[in-house]
Amino acid sequence: MLYKVSRYVRNRTYCIHVQQQNCWTQIQKGKVMMNNSKEVQVKLMKGLLDMVVLQFLSTEPMHGYQIITKIRKTFGVYFGPSTIYPLLNALEKKGYVKSEWNMENERPRKVYKLTNEGQNLLNFTEDSLNFICRKIGNTGMPKVNLTEEHVPQSTLRLRPLMRKMEHAKPLI
Repeated sequence: MLYKVSRYVRNRTYCIHVQQQNCWTQIQKGKVMMNNSKEVQVKLMKGLLDMVVLQFLSTEPMHGYQIITKIRKTFGVYFGPSTIYPLLNALEKKGYVKSEWNMENERPRKVYKLTNEGQNLLNFTEDSLNFICRKIGNTGMPKVNLTEEHVPQSTLRLRPLMRKMEHAKPLI
């Protein structure tokens, strides 16, 4: 459902802004430019992808395709096999996850489990993120109070993790 459309010419380029569900999308020369909030979310996901994978594995063992699907459903961001499987291999080499082949189904799958070292890293990272968020909150910058209708769904899905981080003790 479109709420507002604005058209203009900037630097000899015809641009269209479409406001859809309180998020602006810029269409320029046939390309869709991400709005700022989505761009920030994608950057954060890329930077914290290993921690997101460890968080998923802390709830249950999973194979690679399950992780890809869960990331897409939870955050609305697609990371393909060429991103996830090398990441899982790197986490396994560092000792944060362990893999085993599941041969019970007709299609063998490599299932990844979180190790104790991985859980320790996850706990430390959550504490560190909590510390950083508190420091950012104490900079004197005014906070914007948004109602839930203005907050993207992917942000709402992160709230349980953020609450857990708010109550964690900093290690730094």
